[in-house]
Amino acid sequence: MLRFLKRSLNFRNFSRWFNKADTMARDRFFHNPFTDFTTENAHELVESLKIHKNEKFIEKVNERWDAVEEKFQYIDQHDYTVYTGTAGLALLKLKKDPDNPNNLKDILDLLPLKRLKNRRHTFLCGDTGPLAIAAVVHYKLKNHDQLKAVVDRLLSMQDEVFNINSDLPNEYLYGRAGYLYAILFVNKNVNPPPFQDDFIRKIVEMILICGKNEAKAGKFNCPLMYQWHDSYYLGAAHGLSGILYLLLQIKEYLTESELNNLIKPTIDYLSTIRFPSGNYPSSMGRDVDRYVQWCHGAPGFVFMFSQAHKVFGDPKYLQLALEAGEIVWRRGLVRKGYSICHGVSGNAYCFLELYQTTQEQKHLHRAIKFAEWCLDYQKIHEEYPPDSPISLFEGIAGPMYFLLDILKPMEAKFPGYTL
Repeated sequence: MLRFLKRSLNFRNFSRWFNKADTMARDRFFHNPFTDFTTENAHELVESLKIHKNEKFIEKVNERWDAVEEKFQYIDQHDYTVYTGTAGLALLKLKKDPDNPNNLKDILDLLPLKRLKNRRHTFLCGDTGPLAIAAVVHYKLKNHDQLKAVVDRLLSMQDEVFNINSDLPNEYLYGRAGYLYAILFVNKNVNPPPFQDDFIRKIVEMILICGKNEAKAGKFNCPLMYQWHDSYYLGAAHGLSGILYLLLQIKEYLTESELNNLIKPTIDYLSTIRFPSGNYPSSMGRDVDRYVQWCHGAPGFVFMFSQAHKVFGDPKYLQLALEAGEIVWRRGLVRKGYSICHGVSGNAYCFLELYQTTQEQKHLHRAIKFAEWCLDYQKIHEEYPPDSPISLFEGIAGPMYFLLDILKPMEAKFPGYTL
């Protein structure tokens, strides 16, 4: 009886905190109006899940593509990044029509390689994004000399990456993980892969060394930690979960000791610091349960835990991924808009990740519902207009990328993040 009372009190405390956290965060997301997938309604939804055969949905996607493409001309031509500039549109066009020679030539026009200074190291926010995309396009066009020149430029940026005393951080948007992603992106899409295994391994080692040094200096109860702008961020874009997700995707470049003594214990540690709601802090010491978006909070953890399950085979990681997915379903229709970085389409990729991992129709159903939200988007749903409204990570190009991806859900990959 005493045990039951304790359990009841704990449940009441949990529920009270849960409702309080929900109320505090309510100004950041819309109530999810969609019916969830259940065993009772499954038979009614099965046909709608055959998204690649849904003519009405495909027609809407094609109409949206035409509208988006018309706006390409208004992108800031001075911004060449994948994140908010012309390279993001280039990546979208590569997604839409990857083998059409005329399209590939148009993509090159969106990549002003002569203006790059070879100084900014990352795929999303630096020079390596346009260079990596150009490498793939030149490969497809059989421009061998141009391909070699672009690969050489990517290699020429390695010095700061391998300088332990440099100011280069380690995260996706501005750091070593972003550089590593660019190298891996080229290797994945060019045959034979131009970057040697020992070069990739050296980048991985540097990221791990930095992580161990940061964890030791900060006296953390985990073997790896990373800092950006004087904060220990945990999310996908700037933080630890994103770095771990990338490393887990390339486990062949990690030793068993690194996987079991560095990566796994760090993931286990992160699982202990979640909020009672199931969401995760944006950074260490940040106790406000506020963000549910790709760059901060539960969405990035969905990817990390899902990949950890694939690597280690431990069902606890899948359970953690599923629990993080529940937060995205409940709080993922964010008021910031439909963007990939901090909006609905980025959150929707969580469900595609879970669908690919489990092949359970529930997750595809949820992804489709978020896709419908993006397709039927109204200005009333955008309380924070983006600074870069046409771009891939802040604007309309992002949900367009997601809508193309959901037509082939088992092949979907979060751009600039999933290999």
